[in-house]
Amino acid sequence: MNRIHHWIDGQLTPGTGERCGPVFNPATGAQTGEVDFATVAEVDAAVASAREAFAFWREVPVGRRSEILFRYRDLVDRHRTDIARLLTAEHGKVLADAAGEVSRGLENIEFACGVGQLLKGEHTEQASSGVDVYSIRQPLGVVAGITPFNFPAMVPMWMYPNAIACGNTFVLKPSEKDPSAPLFTMELLATAGLPPGVVNLVQGDKVAVDRLLAHPDVAAVSFVGSTPVARAIYETGTGCGKRVQALGGAKNHMIVLPDADVELAADAAVSAAYGSSGERCMAISAVVAVGSVAEPLVAAIDARLDKIRIGDGLEDPDAEMGPLITAEHRDRVAGYIDSGRADGAAVVRDGRPDAANLDGWFLGPSLLDHVTPDMACYRDEIFGPVLSVLRVAGYDEAVSLVNDNPWGNGAAIFTRDGGAARRFGFEAGAGMVGINVPIPVPVSYYSFGGWKGSLFGDTHMYGPEGIHFYTRAKVVTSRWPDPATSSVDLGFPRNR
Repeated sequence: MNRIHHWIDGQLTPGTGERCGPVFNPATGAQTGEVDFATVAEVDAAVASAREAFAFWREVPVGRRSEILFRYRDLVDRHRTDIARLLTAEHGKVLADAAGEVSRGLENIEFACGVGQLLKGEHTEQASSGVDVYSIRQPLGVVAGITPFNFPAMVPMWMYPNAIACGNTFVLKPSEKDPSAPLFTMELLATAGLPPGVVNLVQGDKVAVDRLLAHPDVAAVSFVGSTPVARAIYETGTGCGKRVQALGGAKNHMIVLPDADVELAADAAVSAAYGSSGERCMAISAVVAVGSVAEPLVAAIDARLDKIRIGDGLEDPDAEMGPLITAEHRDRVAGYIDSGRADGAAVVRDGRPDAANLDGWFLGPSLLDHVTPDMACYRDEIFGPVLSVLRVAGYDEAVSLVNDNPWGNGAAIFTRDGGAARRFGFEAGAGMVGINVPIPVPVSYYSFGGWKGSLFGDTHMYGPEGIHFYTRAKVVTSRWPDPATSSVDLGFPRNR
């Protein structure tokens, strides 16, 4: 049985406690390993290593930090297949999807390589007689990241490349469900020449999370996960005096207007709803069909579901959709098919028969029609391959669904009408909006984050806002006068 350890002070560090957790292959249901669960003392050791490293790392020139990140980017690129296979083995997403995750993570490493441009301050000469004023951005110190199971390689790469490029040191607590890929990336960081202690990784559960939130030497925490946990992380972390950005859940809508290309919209809905078995915070979970487009759109979506190949991504190279992360999660997701039927929705496709002959924790693509906002299948974040179709009479009613929803991660509209598209971009109450793009995840040089219950904190993640999160501003006012001109002046300072 493979034992998965921590990464502390630049080396693999076996756990000292007796607590551990099982690691499974979701495609077979078989246990493949055990992961150490960090004790409070082990978390403290990781933070102490990061604190010691910060003393010298913050003084390393920006160009030298970028040089290490460039080498790291090259190593991740060369090992992208190895990372993808680890993702498939423990998360279940098929290899093509896993490779896409690594590619999006690489984008964020590449962005961090050029961080010097964003660390530049401003300078005003002669703000007053003989006085210059300039601003600088400085690192916070030890920062931490707590990341989810659905993107165990990419989401950490949203965090630590920017954090260390800015001069911070980092402690990562990845999901205990699929811990091998983030651990492997730690080894690649060491190979790239990152000094020990600059990035540490502690495996574990709530014990590790609680200690990071309470630790007096941790200055900031980044989190991605469900809304209830994000709210608790934000409230606990800020209550301990930390800077916190906590990204929560979502109910992403895709509005389809009557003038839209139905075939294009159906392709997009299927891709965005069932990719990675729906275990994406940006997955489309609610299609809002406006007027006469509903009947042909539902028929087109349903027709495509027969062609989706479900299977083990490591064994079947043609598999397009893998299992869910645990048996319990699969059963919870499948329960929304039954609750939808009981609430009056039409079950166009029940995915359970499609997965009945497979080992592991599979659920086929499922489709509910005539869903209404009062149904649990609409109110809840399902986080699985169950797509709901709501039918509305017009554009205003469709936008109201987006804006009245307690979440505001992403929203999309499909239309040929440029005026309607521009209006939607202006009116939609979501942090990320797609125009004929179903999953509008920003590229690395923008920033990722939602509105309302999808984000707790003041800044979005990665990109320019990520740089601001991991630094604090300082303004320096400087004067080099002739001592002979010095005098006492008790008046309020003013420009002269």
